[in-house]
Amino acid sequence: MITFPDFNRVKVVVVGDVLLDRYVWGHVERISPEAPVPVVRIERKTGTLGGAGNVALNLSGLNCRSELIGIRGDDSPGEFLMEILAQERIDNNLIIIPHRPTPTKTRIIGQGQQIVRLDEEVTEPFSSSVYESLLRMVDKAIIDAHAVILSDYGKGVLRGDVTENIISRCRRRRIPVFVDPKGNTWERYTSAHCITPNEAELSLVAPFSRGDTDALAARAVQVMQTYNLKHLIVTRGSRGMSVFGRDDEPIHIPTLAREVFDVSGAGDTVIATVAAAVGAGMKLPDAAALANTAAGVVIGKIGTTPIKKTDLEKGITGAASGRRTTKKPELTHRDQAKPIVDTWRNNGNRIVFTNGCFDLLHTGHINLLKAAASYGDKLIVGLNSDDSIRRIKGRQRPLNSETDRSCVLSGIETVDMVVLFDEDTPYQIIELLQPDILVKGGDWAPEDIVGGDIVEARGGKVIVFPTLENRSTTGMIDKIKNMPE
Repeated sequence: MITFPDFNRVKVVVVGDVLLDRYVWGHVERISPEAPVPVVRIERKTGTLGGAGNVALNLSGLNCRSELIGIRGDDSPGEFLMEILAQERIDNNLIIIPHRPTPTKTRIIGQGQQIVRLDEEVTEPFSSSVYESLLRMVDKAIIDAHAVILSDYGKGVLRGDVTENIISRCRRRRIPVFVDPKGNTWERYTSAHCITPNEAELSLVAPFSRGDTDALAARAVQVMQTYNLKHLIVTRGSRGMSVFGRDDEPIHIPTLAREVFDVSGAGDTVIATVAAAVGAGMKLPDAAALANTAAGVVIGKIGTTPIKKTDLEKGITGAASGRRTTKKPELTHRDQAKPIVDTWRNNGNRIVFTNGCFDLLHTGHINLLKAAASYGDKLIVGLNSDDSIRRIKGRQRPLNSETDRSCVLSGIETVDMVVLFDEDTPYQIIELLQPDILVKGGDWAPEDIVGGDIVEARGGKVIVFPTLENRSTTGMIDKIKNMPE
């Protein structure tokens, strides 16, 4: 069984390219008359740390003491970075460079799909004086460090000679250095304790057929010899990870996620967890197993999500008992629903959709949900929002809020997703999610069911499930009203 180390006493220094990841979430309703591009109506904007900053976020989530060393611009994205770092209580030494932008990636999301990414960055090397300042910061930071992470995103911070210098200084102090690599020139990583590439990154320096475990093992041995590495951990997405040691047999660890929704940021989680665990005294193979559990948690979520200590502890418990490592959300935002459904469909699952108000849950509802789930592999319940119900049924309804109703529905084992819609009908959410099967309770004619045309147009089925007599929310309300006092 995986044990949980004491991270509270561990300090990990992170050096590398600090990025700002911004997201603009919106809804696409039409194509622009100016050019054949979608028009995105903006609904919300979010931002978080990326690159080396996300590694520091993961360390903070594990309750480690982390110190972040890097470079930012003298601009509003740089100030926003500082606000996040202060909020997360991450010690930092970010050198401010005037007239150079903070590396920023802005993703425009419409209907849950990334439409375009806008990158603002300059990747040329910095001046010698900047690198000298950075190395002085490293010297000071590693005095009491248990591990160092080099997070290379190719934005200029980890220039070849600077990287070599940091590794050399850490080796003299016997501080293990973990590297998240970039590009095909790994000479600068020579003599690092461990490098953590994904399969694509490893193939840049040692080409092999991705998915071929034997070829991967052969290349790993070659790379460790070439660059004098003690360990190599290769992250493999839905296939988990492979751990190689100069003096150890290869270990192939399958992912512990029940489903893989998004692998972005998983590499940051792996390197942060491994470095922290080794810093706490764990052997690297055990640290890798712990990191695999952490990765299994974060890839079961949408978007770049840093690991949290509580989630990792639950993941360890789940791994030991065979239970899932990811928690089903009570309510899925419509922006997040589509990529999840697309993942289900790509994995060969048949998607079933039903909808309703589900105000006071009764036997008829349960029978409908059980039946709907039996027609496919994944059941999505479209839930009318509070405003939608008021427009349809009057100001006295719903009796239970959308939060309470979604909480109850998500607790039903046969329900895989609850997604809210604010319109009077579920037509738009059906159009967005494109289910294979549409189930509706009642005595509807199939051709009259909202969204049926969408499902049938793609070869799907519309199924009418008969309702139970004398089972309705309205009937329950009337019965309660007429009960004697």
